[in-house]
Amino acid sequence: MKPQLLQVPTGPHYSFSIRRDDVPHVNNRWHYHNELELIYFERGKGTRFIGDHIGNFDKGDVVLLGSNLPHYWRFDTIFFEKPDEHKADVHVIHFNNNFWGDTFINLPENIQLRALFERAKRGLEVRGTMRSKIIRLINEMASAKDMKRIILLLETLSILAESEEVITISSKGFNLHMEEDERDRINMVYNFAINNFKRKISLEEPAAIAGLSSNSFCRYFKSRTGKTFSRFLNEIRVGHACRLLVENKLSVKQICYESGFNNFASFHKNFKTITQKSPLTFQKDLIRK
Repeated sequence: MKPQLLQVPTGPHYSFSIRRDDVPHVNNRWHYHNELELIYFERGKGTRFIGDHIGNFDKGDVVLLGSNLPHYWRFDTIFFEKPDEHKADVHVIHFNNNFWGDTFINLPENIQLRALFERAKRGLEVRGTMRSKIIRLINEMASAKDMKRIILLLETLSILAESEEVITISSKGFNLHMEEDERDRINMVYNFAINNFKRKISLEEPAAIAGLSSNSFCRYFKSRTGKTFSRFLNEIRVGHACRLLVENKLSVKQICYESGFNNFASFHKNFKTITQKSPLTFQKDLIRK
């Protein structure tokens, strides 16, 4: 399955889209779109895939994604199994980088705004005290009408452009400038790994999906993503393990096998390499916070 290019509707009376999703399965797949995306998770948690980044998202998170940046918000299983007890509540804003016209975006006063859009091509996470300001503006935007909507969006982007509390998500090694067929090939491999990480995966499997020999696939994947396939797969597994450690319902040993690792030594080594912490230290730090 390749990532889907989504067409984001704006309607005849609006120049950009604002919506509120209360179900976890809206666009719950690997996809991309021409519009930038500003998303706020009021309720919900799971694993996020942004470019070559794998991590967790949780309630309160605010993220800005650039144009055509592949992403996937994978809600935890419990949101599907027990929807009455665990509800999603997500605010999503989609807008083109020139929806107000090429003349406006190219004004000399908007140099910081253009720089923000360029940085957003790797995904940006809002942290610190700035996040509460952005959340307030997003909530106001949802109920605003006419020119007020545009003013609030511009104010939000202005704050983001000037803030030092905005962290880049995807790595510099992630190649956004692939041809469409190349992008589709990589994304088919991504989807395969996302859907099968809990079992042992031989290198021949993703190589066959890419239509390459094992050796050629290794070189190809690293040249396009900046990391080896085994590293990518272990990041997915460790991200899943982090979520299970947060839930604190399984022992560390159970989490090891539930996350797709064959032995505890490998799990411990890869977890520490990727997070700079041991599984138990990671869990204790969360409990302490």
